[in-house]
Amino acid sequence: MLAIATARPDTTASAATASSFSFRTEALNSAPADARYERPVQPQLEHIRSWISAVGAAVALTDLRGLGHQADVCLVDPRDDSVTVFPVRGSEPAYERFELFPRGLRYDAMMAPMGCVPADLDENGTMDFLVYYWGRSPVLFLNGTTPGSPPRATDFRPTELVRPMEVWNSTALNVADVDGDGHLDVLVGNYFPDGAKVLDPTARDDDRMAMQDSMGLARNGGINRIFLTRPTGAPMTAPELVDVSNSAPDHSARAWTLAFGMQDLTGDLLPEMYVANDFGPDQLLVNHSTPGRVRWREVKGSRDLTTPRSEVLGHDSFKGMGVTFTYPDGRGLPLIAVSNITTPFALQESNFAFVPTGEGSDLLAGELPYDERSEELGIARSGWSWDIKAADFDNSGVDELIQATGFIKGERDRWPELQELAMGNDQVLEHPAAWPNFQPGDDLSGHEHNPLWVRTGGRYTDVAPRTGIDQPHVTRGFAVGDVDGDNRLDVLVANQWEDSVLLRNTAQSPPAADLRLVRAGAAGGLRDALGAQVEVGGAAPPQKAQLYPANGHAGVSASEVHVALPQGGPAPVTISWRDGRAVHTATVDVEPGHHTILLRPDGTAVPR
Repeated sequence: MLAIATARPDTTASAATASSFSFRTEALNSAPADARYERPVQPQLEHIRSWISAVGAAVALTDLRGLGHQADVCLVDPRDDSVTVFPVRGSEPAYERFELFPRGLRYDAMMAPMGCVPADLDENGTMDFLVYYWGRSPVLFLNGTTPGSPPRATDFRPTELVRPMEVWNSTALNVADVDGDGHLDVLVGNYFPDGAKVLDPTARDDDRMAMQDSMGLARNGGINRIFLTRPTGAPMTAPELVDVSNSAPDHSARAWTLAFGMQDLTGDLLPEMYVANDFGPDQLLVNHSTPGRVRWREVKGSRDLTTPRSEVLGHDSFKGMGVTFTYPDGRGLPLIAVSNITTPFALQESNFAFVPTGEGSDLLAGELPYDERSEELGIARSGWSWDIKAADFDNSGVDELIQATGFIKGERDRWPELQELAMGNDQVLEHPAAWPNFQPGDDLSGHEHNPLWVRTGGRYTDVAPRTGIDQPHVTRGFAVGDVDGDNRLDVLVANQWEDSVLLRNTAQSPPAADLRLVRAGAAGGLRDALGAQVEVGGAAPPQKAQLYPANGHAGVSASEVHVALPQGGPAPVTISWRDGRAVHTATVDVEPGHHTILLRPDGTAVPR
């Protein structure tokens, strides 16, 4: 008989560990006059309307005013289904809040926004917004702001992303140059089946509506979409789209997707795609694309003696809800951190921490150079988890992890009923009538706090209780960025059915630099060079990062790379990027502060 002794790592933070972190909480919004706290749903979902109503809060950061740091917010509030744009308090010049509403397009009460992603898709140098919804396909709001003028609602022209509009129920959207042609492409993660009228109270006989057909292998969700874009070269003109959704494996495209994570893992600056799926296996799709032709190859993990099948990438049965990448050693492959449901005495699954064990070349050979090590790293359990972001909040050169938790806040514990459902027969799961009631007043992991994981001695500990940011919000997404220009990263927190907040970083931290990397766009403007990679050398701690601000669930961070400079600088920073014609690498010396660096077609990087 073989026995293996195990012990859970201590995740309690000491005062000394927490002393480098300090935040001041500020409200981002307040309850609107017509606030509601659940969604109208079609009749067969009425008894589980609190479950259906559990998503929709989202937040994003960008710079609409040319401040040199990113302090403009796009916030989705499900209490009135608004998508509002406004400045962070204290940032000047101020302007009036305004709403992104799809005027002139089909829009009704059976549609609701789920997220907002800044992206300059016409490449004219002003930031557009992609808003995605339940009940319709996404809308592109093209930005026609006059330079030097405050942004206004009338500056943003709503345009259909796809024509004609389709009925999708989208829960994730990311942008990346998938095929390496130098233009941003759009990835849309859909949840409920296409065409399902989830939020229509009159849809009594909706034969498209179905819940997931398995708790651990669901493949009946809405189809994920991938669109290549071709900018026309004219400002305020939507790019041409090429639908390449069939490039993804069918079982991945029909999963119940909650997050995309884009990251180059093979060294060619083409992004691999981590697809985080509810109710079944996640996928890691290795990118073998060429301009105009998208090809993915799924790579799966294999079991060893100590790894359950449920924790093997590509075979897992957990609830992938968010994903982020971090380079604790500043080099090589990243650690991949994934949120799952980990509520004690409930659905006790595990978060994932896929730790690299090999090289990127292994992925090209069809082998997965990763092992799951969340237990030994101390981050296996946190609650019912959603978005997760990696960011260096104390300017030490090593990222922390911040994680969103909570599902339904109420007074009546409904975990026994959910556990019974989870252990039931998958043959009945897709039928809403088989589900127990989840209604207002019910509670499922509604009183958890968002952990702030700090890496010390090779493991992580949660400092949130010691920093005063452990309020029991029901959180969906984070946007991380330096909103006040002091080179300390702040956090915008999107809460469901509650006020959203800003965690303003007030710690006494060493110096840092924030780098906005830009390239010339098709319409003559400068656009963010998403996908660029930064590596830091010299006297600064070794650091590595790639620019994919929309990774994760319901939160889009500032489109900047944050570099710790505890010695003060200057420090050599090596930047690598693709421009559609070649892969370039250049090195610049960086001082503390905010910097814009132009990545030129001749392969040089020029601070501006």
